Amino acid sequence: MIQGFSHVGVAVSDLERSVAFYTAVLGFTVLYRMDFANDEVAVTMEQEGAFRSAMLVRGDIRVELLQWEDVPITGGGRRPMTELGFTHLSFRVDDIGELDEAVAAYGGEVVAHTRQVLGDPGDPAAPRLVYLTDPDGTRIELMQNVPDLRAPTD
Repeated sequence: MIQGFSHVGVAVSDLERSVAFYTAVLGFTVLYRMDFANDEVAVTMEQEGAFRSAMLVRGDIRVELLQWEDVPITGGGRRPMTELGFTHLSFRVDDIGELDEAVAAYGGEVVAHTRQVLGDPGDPAAPRLVYLTDPDGTRIELMQNVPDLRAPTD
């Protein structure tokens, strides 16, 4: 039986740069950091090699950033939304444009052509969306004027 959500893991090329992005731009704080020796968790990770980890937290959201130290990494850049598996992180915000400068300052990119208003653009309450990327191209969606999907608490 699942007890609850734990975290999302994101592989990064530069742990310090990514920690700076997620903390300064998205408001996460570092919960803890760990360094793993070559074979310490190789069975779990299905990969031998040393890596560093930073667990970040913001409210009830936890993101673990992982940087492999002596293993070649692959990928990078925005993945197509049609590729199977994890596609993006998504956050509700007050204003989808409020983070534009910080995103650029910390190595990310606002994907301007994804900026969209659902419904009447003149309606300030209409849902607004935009995608940005972290420094390694992980897609992050910002959503304004959308419902809070958290389960109600008693």
